[in-house]
Formats: sequence, C-alpha cells, structure tokens
Amino acid sequence: MNKGIALVLLTVLVTGFRPNRRQVWLDELDLSKVDQSAGQAIANQSMWKTPLSVSGEKFSRGVGTHAESVFRIQLDGKTVSFSARVGIDDSAPAHELEQASAEFSVIGDGRVLWRSGVMRANEKAKPLKVTTKGIRSLILHVDHTGDGIAGDRADWVDASFEVAGADPVSISRPREQAYITTPAAPKKPVINAPYIYGTRAGNPFLFRVPLSGERPVTVKATGLPEGLSIDSRTGIITGKAVKNGTYRVSVSAENSYGTDTRELAIVVGEKIALTPPMGWNSWNVVGAAISDQKIRDMADAMVKLGLPDYGYAYINIDDGWQGQRGGKYNAIMPNEKFPDMKALVDYVHSKGLKIGIYSSPWVQTYAGFTGGSADTRDGKVINSARRYGTFSFARNDVQQWADWGFDYVKYDWVTNDIAHTAELTYLLRQSGRDIVYSISNAAPFELAPDWANLTNAWRTTGDIHDSWCSMTTIGFMQNRWQPYARPGSWNDPDMLVAGNVGWGKDIHPTRLSPDEQYTHVTLWSLLAAPLLIGCDLNQVDSFTLRLLTNNEVIAIDQDPLGIQGKRRFADRNKGIEIWAKPLQDGSLAVGLFNLSDNRQEITVNWEQLDIKGSQAIRDVWRQKDLAIAGKSYSSPVPAHGVLFLKLKAVDKK
Repeated sequence: MNKGIALVLLTVLVTGFRPNRRQVWLDELDLSKVDQSAGQAIANQSMWKTPLSVSGEKFSRGVGTHAESVFRIQLDGKTVSFSARVGIDDSAPAHELEQASAEFSVIGDGRVLWRSGVMRANEKAKPLKVTTKGIRSLILHVDHTGDGIAGDRADWVDASFEVAGADPVSISRPREQAYITTPAAPKKPVINAPYIYGTRAGNPFLFRVPLSGERPVTVKATGLPEGLSIDSRTGIITGKAVKNGTYRVSVSAENSYGTDTRELAIVVGEKIALTPPMGWNSWNVVGAAISDQKIRDMADAMVKLGLPDYGYAYINIDDGWQGQRGGKYNAIMPNEKFPDMKALVDYVHSKGLKIGIYSSPWVQTYAGFTGGSADTRDGKVINSARRYGTFSFARNDVQQWADWGFDYVKYDWVTNDIAHTAELTYLLRQSGRDIVYSISNAAPFELAPDWANLTNAWRTTGDIHDSWCSMTTIGFMQNRWQPYARPGSWNDPDMLVAGNVGWGKDIHPTRLSPDEQYTHVTLWSLLAAPLLIGCDLNQVDSFTLRLLTNNEVIAIDQDPLGIQGKRRFADRNKGIEIWAKPLQDGSLAVGLFNLSDNRQEITVNWEQLDIKGSQAIRDVWRQKDLAIAGKSYSSPVPAHGVLFLKLKAVDKK
C-alpha cells in the first residue's frame, strides 16, 4: 500500500479527521435573511454595531442579533456539526440590561437539538455543539421569553459549522401565494363602522359616513344634533354641535340596488376618538421625504380606493415637514416642501377626510427637523434645551396647528413625562378643535394609567418594520396593556405594514407573507388598535385592498364597547395563541393563531373563553357561517396564519 494513503487512513482511524472537512463561520452567511424584532443582524458586531461582548468577555467572530430572531439555514445533510457560544450582549444601557432575557435554541428538521434555557445579562456565554448529520433545515432561534425585548441583544459567538459537503446557505421562509378571503362588496349600500363618534360642543365637526356600494347614492340622517347637517350626495356631516348629549341618529342610504339603515351615536361631550383612529400615515412609505404634493396624492388615492367607505378618515403627515420658527405665533413653519399648509389642510378636508401633523418636544425631531423646544431664527437655533424643559413652545405650536385646521397630532418623544404630556393635553383641549392626541414612542408601561387619562393613543412599543418577528413580538406582547384601553384612549402597537413600504428608501412589497398579513390585521383588530395604513396608496393591489376593507374585521376593531382583546390561551412550544375580545352585541371575537412553521389543528374550548352553551361560529375573514358547536371548535390553521372567528350564543327558544 502507498505510504501516503496508509498515513491518511491511519490518521482517520486515530483522530477521526477527514481531509475534505472544513470550517464555515456563521458570520460568513448572508445575514440579510435573518428575521428579528429590532435592528439587523450584523457580522462580528452586536446589532448595535459595537464589539461583541458577553459578560465582559470580548469575541472577534460571531453574529449579533436581537430577540425575537429566526436564522434559517439550509444544509445538504452532510454538514457534520454546529458549535457556538451564546449570551446577552453587554451593549445595552444599564436600565435595559436589568430587564434583558433570551432563550437560544437550535432546531434541526423541526426537532429541538439544543436549548439554552433562559439567559440574562451578565451571564457567561454558554457553549453548545450539536450534530447536524442528515439534517437539511437548521433554525437558530432566539426567544424573548415573553417579558419584553428591552436589552435583548443576543449574540451567537465563535459560531461555525464543520462541513463535509456543500456550504450552509441562509434562506428566507418560503412565501405562499396571495389569496383573497374578503368577499367582494355588494353594489347595494352598506353603512359600515364606526357607529359611534365623539365631538365637543362648539368645535368644527367633520364626519364622513362610511358607506360602500355603487354611486350615486342618497344619504339621509334624522336626529342630528342641533348645528349639524349632512350632504345627501356625499354623506359628509359638518357643522358645530350646540349642546352636549348622546344623539341616536338614524342614517339611511339608497341607490338603484337597494337601501341600508344604521344607527349612528353622536356623543357631544368631553371625549373624542371613541373608536380607534383609522387612516394613513406617511412615515412607513416615504420617511422624511414627504411633501405637499405627496399628501394630496395620498388623499386622492384614499378616496379613489374607497377606503373612507370603510372608516379610514385621517391623512397624517409625519416627520419632515418642519422649517424654522416664525409666523403669527412664532410657531414651527413648514419648509419649502409645503408652500401653503392651510391650503393643503383645506384640500384634505374638502374630501371629507381629516388631517394630522407630527412634532416632537425635543430641539430636533428624530429625522433632524425643528422640534418643540428650539427657537430658530435665520436658520439658526437661538434658544434650546437638551431636554424638553427650558424653552417650550407647545402653546405657540398648538395655536398654529389649530389655525391651520389640523385634526390629529403625533407627538414623538422618549421618555414621555407626565407634566409635559398634560401640558399638551390641556392646550389641545383649549384649541377650539377636536384634535386627536397620539404620543410616540414606546411609552413607559408603569405610567399606563396616566397615558389613558391624558392622551387618545399612546405607542406601547418601538417602531414596527415589515418582518414576522417584529410584528408578532409587538402584537403578542400587548396583553399587559389590555386593562388601560377604553373609548377615547387606545394602546397603539404602531402602524400597519401591509402593502408597499420602504421608509423613504427602497419601496418594496411588505416582507410579511399573505398569511402573516392576515395574522397582522386580525391581531390589530382584536387589540382595538388604531388602524393606520403605512403603504403607498397608489400601489395598492387587490389583495391589499381587500385585506384592508373587510367590514366585519374593521367592525371588531371599531366596536363601540371599546374593550381590547386579551390572550386566553398560549402554548409557546406548539406556537399557538388564542385571543378573544367581547363585543357590544354580546358576541365574542376570537383569533386562533398558528405561529409555528407548519400547518396544525387548533382547538378552542369554551372554558378557555369563559362561555357556555351552543355557539354559532362565523369565519370573519370569509364572512361565512361555519357551524354551531356546544363545547369547543377545531380547525386546521396555516403556518404563520390565523382563523378569525365570531362566536354568538344560540337562542334556545
């Protein structure tokens, strides 16, 4: 035998070495495929672009991610092993590290190969090594453990594969074909939600009756409060209500195909936003590159698409409109992209829509424009405060917003303090307009009762982006906020990421698959969340339009009872969540969510829902009656999908 061959065989027998085996580092893979709740996965750095560091130990190689995260890797069955060390990165601020926790898992062909257990900040990196022979699908998963994601910067360090065949390849989850469930709207008139609307006596009133069906149509209203009138052609109610009270208005609509009649409650008093605000916001599609013409285009597109027929009412300008201070009130004036703000507001109002504006109490906004505590003259900051306090121009700005005629204010700041939140609440109330007050970003949970008393909506989270991990992490962590939502005050898990989005950069179809988008809109509806569309309304396809205009789904979000749904059951190992929301008519909206990668049967029983007796079951998305069940209901649910049900007790008479 050749001495060289004999030496190789002897080496193999003694050491197990194979000449064709090699090391492939995890950080060499395409990290753009990693799906995570915040930020982006980064090679050889934390996701905050700092050196990888776990409990003070530095690492030169690895991947920095953020819980929740999913890293999908395709193997050829010949990969020998995967090894790494895992832990919480040290880069988060101290107050976030106190809350940080994560659990790392390695999943091969659907089977858990290794699990770290819950890890916290300042724990030493935990080593792992798993055999991957025969495995073709590997998932590196970081779970946020259900306690929030503050500080959950998670590292896979010294991570590599021992490879005998083809190199590992990072992949995205396969995307199913789009399919439409919402039935086509009938040609006859249908008066849609919301069926309750709040206003203050003496303030300008603008409400467009949400009315689908073929035009022309004639709309009538009896029992309107004194001072209000309706345009019979458009269904737009305007004027100024004179006296406080709850007015039961009978609204009817008629066209050549039929008629519809519904009761609209107009409540004249102190509360506005009696149902979650619905509309469109500019940020998720154009970022700071907003302009007068783009707002006009979106208002036109909203009407053309028929979105106001389903309750979408606001066109909201986000960050990027601001110039320097000046004008009658020394308020923030618009920049050159908005030559006449009052004319723009009037244009939007002429379509029966309302319009919102953005600001921040800081010297600069998050996009670098003039904020509420900066005094600017000749393009220079004259007076400013590092934080909100010293120079507040809230009164100046509110006076200007009211003069322009705005109906909604998104006020963006961290951390939101009670004193200055209350200041703006007072000023908006005294403005002479019904201006919805929405605070952003990530309101501290411990002050939730204050937000409920002071604002109409408050962001419970950081910014959403169009990924499964971002959407589900935000959505399914809303349960603890549930007690604080009520008519006039709403938890806000951020805007919808359906349709074409891009944040002013690469406009692209949402990265959420069709089933994931059904999950997204269903969950937001159960949460009684504001439904603010974030996509380009000029690029809406039929799937997205029908997704956003299912009147039964919207009616659950806009239910007058104003109760946020909550979790009734969860099995994290199987990826099952069951949420329910009581409705004014005595029925119960129920979402059966399948967060796993595989289609599975989900059963909901009446004990989980605290109900008894026979229930008529309706598929809300398909608007189809399914069955009558006595104790439970089971159905297959697609991977990353949902079954949205409405249960109503069967009359035994």
